[in-house]
Amino acid sequence: MAKIKHNNFIDTVDEMLSTAKKEGTIHLYAEDKILRGRTIQINGKQMSHFATTSYLGLEYDHRLKDAAISAITKYGTQFPLSKTYISHPLYQELETKIEAMYGVPGIVTKNSTLGHFAVIPTAIRDEDAVLLDHQVHWSVQNACQLLKLRGIPVEMIRHNNLQMLEDKIKELSSKCKKIWYMADGVYSMFGDYAPIAELLQLCKKYAQLHLYFDDVHGMSWKGKNGTGYVLDILKELPENILIVGTLSKTFGASGAVFMTSDTKLRERIKNFGGPLTFSAQLEPASVAAASASADIHLSTEIILLQEELSQKIGYFNSLIKATSLPMVAPNNSPVFFLGTAMPLTAYRLVQRLFNEGYFVNPGLYPAVPVKNSGIRITVSRNNQREDIKGLVQALEYHFPKALEETSNTLHKVSIAFGIAEILQKKEKLIPQSSLVIQYETSIKQIDKQTWNRLLGRQSTFDWDGLYFLEDAFKNSTDPENNWSFHYYIISDATNVPLLATFFTFGLWKDDMLAPESVSQQLEEKRIRDPFYLTSKVLGMGSLFTEGNHCYLNKAHPLSENAIALLLEQIEMLHQNLNADMLVLRDFDEDVALNRIFHNHGFVKINMPETCIIQNVGWNTMEEFTSTLSARSKKHFTKEILPFEKAFDIVIKQQLTADELAQGYQLYKNVKNNNYAVNTFTYSIEVFKKMVANPHWEFILLHLKDNQESQNESPLVGILFCYKNSGRTYVPSLIGMDYTVPKKLSLYRQLLFQGIKRAKELGYKRIDFGITATFEKRKLGAKVIPKVAYIQAKDNFSMEFMGTLQTK
Repeated sequence: MAKIKHNNFIDTVDEMLSTAKKEGTIHLYAEDKILRGRTIQINGKQMSHFATTSYLGLEYDHRLKDAAISAITKYGTQFPLSKTYISHPLYQELETKIEAMYGVPGIVTKNSTLGHFAVIPTAIRDEDAVLLDHQVHWSVQNACQLLKLRGIPVEMIRHNNLQMLEDKIKELSSKCKKIWYMADGVYSMFGDYAPIAELLQLCKKYAQLHLYFDDVHGMSWKGKNGTGYVLDILKELPENILIVGTLSKTFGASGAVFMTSDTKLRERIKNFGGPLTFSAQLEPASVAAASASADIHLSTEIILLQEELSQKIGYFNSLIKATSLPMVAPNNSPVFFLGTAMPLTAYRLVQRLFNEGYFVNPGLYPAVPVKNSGIRITVSRNNQREDIKGLVQALEYHFPKALEETSNTLHKVSIAFGIAEILQKKEKLIPQSSLVIQYETSIKQIDKQTWNRLLGRQSTFDWDGLYFLEDAFKNSTDPENNWSFHYYIISDATNVPLLATFFTFGLWKDDMLAPESVSQQLEEKRIRDPFYLTSKVLGMGSLFTEGNHCYLNKAHPLSENAIALLLEQIEMLHQNLNADMLVLRDFDEDVALNRIFHNHGFVKINMPETCIIQNVGWNTMEEFTSTLSARSKKHFTKEILPFEKAFDIVIKQQLTADELAQGYQLYKNVKNNNYAVNTFTYSIEVFKKMVANPHWEFILLHLKDNQESQNESPLVGILFCYKNSGRTYVPSLIGMDYTVPKKLSLYRQLLFQGIKRAKELGYKRIDFGITATFEKRKLGAKVIPKVAYIQAKDNFSMEFMGTLQTK
């Protein structure tokens, strides 16, 4: 759907992780008096530890601990000076050993995150460009935000998609000097690898291509001298490749190391690399521990440690292969991901494993797409064979139980991750509900009275409104305006409706709710490719309607069962339609719904606020202005009412061909000038259907001209208004001539005429829709916050738009 705006994104993540905290799966505290790596104590329970990222367990090695203790005794707890001026006595020894490990000098930083902030802005020149792998670590993506401020192109490709990478290289090759591709060597959630051999072939094909690898999860357990997965493939470091390793995690100490064989670049980074200049250096204890670890890495002992871990990884893999457990990316790295799809299933499985004495981490949004939740399992050298066997046995027993108690199935998990389904011995079916569901693909198959009683008093989705929408958008020759319709009414055994809603399936622009500057950039690309960055969306309601699209009888004891049944049905429809995204939209904030939708794998986002005038009960202009605030009243009497006489106002039930053509052009003026909600432009055929439909009328504003008759005065504004059978007036679309002098307040005048017309018809409510809330509030509209819940196959579009420059 849309890129989540920053504050909304933070709120979304906060809500997701707050739920995980309530479920007792994150924000925990270790209670051990002594840590040795094999087990960890939480809430009084000793558990086998399968969540560490220190795969060799070197942080417990006495040589590292003794070195750290000695360093504190000799040099204190810190050396509070910038490394630009002077390094403490242990640094030179560590840097010498790092050079011996890699064969080239390295740059030691406080940690990898600060290191990225030091290296990336220095290494990337203004004439360069950056391409990010969709799953490259957050710290790399965040550091690249600084490049955008300098106007450097920063774009994103789908994970390990070499064809998309090559296409982007071709696109940028004539504009940029160097093109940097940034990726992880080993990815931290699924444990899969960067396709290094294929990337090297691309480097041969395109001399501009440079590679930047964050290999912190490949460090120590792989490669000569434990220099990591990437260098294990490369063997030596060419000038066009920069590698980031870590001195923490598997290395057992603290800090990070950046390796490049480009001497000039290395010196430039050391001379002025942001945090390298202005941040404190690593503490003596950390440097001493890292130096002791480097000794191990430079000895033959590292080979033995790597082999010991490799055998345990192999043992884990051999046990997993004999089960039906859906491991997402089977590999020989220490990182494994067991897919659960739904967050709720992940919570339940983690809790069950905790109770069995196994500590693992849930893999949740935003680290993974919300419907790609699961369990991250890491195998370390500290795990014993009996621990590994016990964990696999516990997984094999509890995974089906967790699926069953959360109404999930292995089939759903396989679909969510796009992996081959492994048949379980016997997968229990979800118990059949006592509820009755009516599913139709046309409003004509729904009882008119029933529909209108449940949902028919708002917007353009009463029965007649939906009849119009089907006529206008079904079987359209325009792909972007061709929708299918899906209706659901769920009732109890006595035929009492619990839930009613409808969905449409069609193309949406991924930037629909993105900042306007993002949409402007994308629209430039859509001149050549009209469907660039669009998705097939199964969305509640439609892009033409807004309001509460879902009737829910919350007082009924089976209301949550009805929601669960609806989610079950639309998930199947989503799969059958091969939709990219599922959207439930225009809900009021509701704690219970938040919980239900979150647990079923939806992310909540804020929608644009909707505007409603709920009581058109006034009879005179004086009474109308008395409903406004003092400030709005002043605004209305000075800036709107006096200019009404500048226009000839005509209300028509039908338009002539010429009026339709003019009105359509005015609509396009507004559409092309407003990216606040970026949707496709409706074809003129939709407007022809309006003209032929008795439920639509049109408010036309002509600019008065003393030298012309009314019939000849230009049409400068139009409201396309729907008359809802529930006595609601709906100014759905607007068209304007932007050459009209601003002092005449054409937009406000159109809104005012809509209000007057609703009163004239005796309607009690006006649905003013979304956007321009400031202007609508001035005319007495109530502004109501709305939220939506989205579920996407992946986060690519959202994160890609995050790389675009915003103003």
